Amino acid sequence: MMMLGRILGRGEPVLDEATILWQFDTYDWALRQFDVSVFYNETDLVLPDNAHFPGQADSPEGMAQLIFDHVKRHAGVSHWPTELIEQNACATLPQPKLLIEGDLRGSGGIVPARVMPEQRLPVIYNEGMLGNPETLIASYAHTLAHYLGSLATEPPPGGLENWPHVTELLAVFMGFGVIFANDAYNFRAGCGSCGPAAVERENYLSQHDVTYALAIFSTLKSIPEKRVKGHLKKTLRGYFGKAMKDVRGRTELLQRLTPARLQQA
Repeated sequence: MMMLGRILGRGEPVLDEATILWQFDTYDWALRQFDVSVFYNETDLVLPDNAHFPGQADSPEGMAQLIFDHVKRHAGVSHWPTELIEQNACATLPQPKLLIEGDLRGSGGIVPARVMPEQRLPVIYNEGMLGNPETLIASYAHTLAHYLGSLATEPPPGGLENWPHVTELLAVFMGFGVIFANDAYNFRAGCGSCGPAAVERENYLSQHDVTYALAIFSTLKSIPEKRVKGHLKKTLRGYFGKAMKDVRGRTELLQRLTPARLQQA
């Protein structure tokens, strides 16, 4: 199991070096596996506001679906065949056969003309999460990250034993870092019998690990530090500033993640 991040004393790294290097390696893996151009040209920083999640619905089911549709759009996977299932209504389901046409993510994806029921990706939600939309958004994004990661053609850095950590970092990579950092202490889970295993586990990245991953995302995407801080919970704003400074100082690691360098690999 990888070492989780920790805050050290003044003048020392904001995370242990092994975790930092693992995060950069995982970004490198994700950029190579899931289209570097979609990340740099189409992926946005998703914020918990009305601009990113507009609209209302007349029922809990309708609201859950509306939020999920927004999450899919921001994740660049609107074309994926999915089925939203309330946790208390789910039963044991077979592993779905993934059928995704065109690009995995982004505007190059193709909505399939016909999808068999067994080809839909089940996404489990708990109706109680509607009272805390950020938790519901994080749950949805983590499930989609689980499915995206399962489509990789090579194992992630650190191997599959770190799968819950990998998929949470993938959700940050997909743009949901602010929401994951704010929600790091909230429990997210699906039905034990039919939810993907990766979203049932509690030993995910710490809030500081997630915030550091968000700093990598923000640096690569040239997102102003002030824009991110305005949406982070107060207890993480100072840490995020330190993480941004640390990331910006790692020029060699950042250079590995540029489109030009990745296209040469």
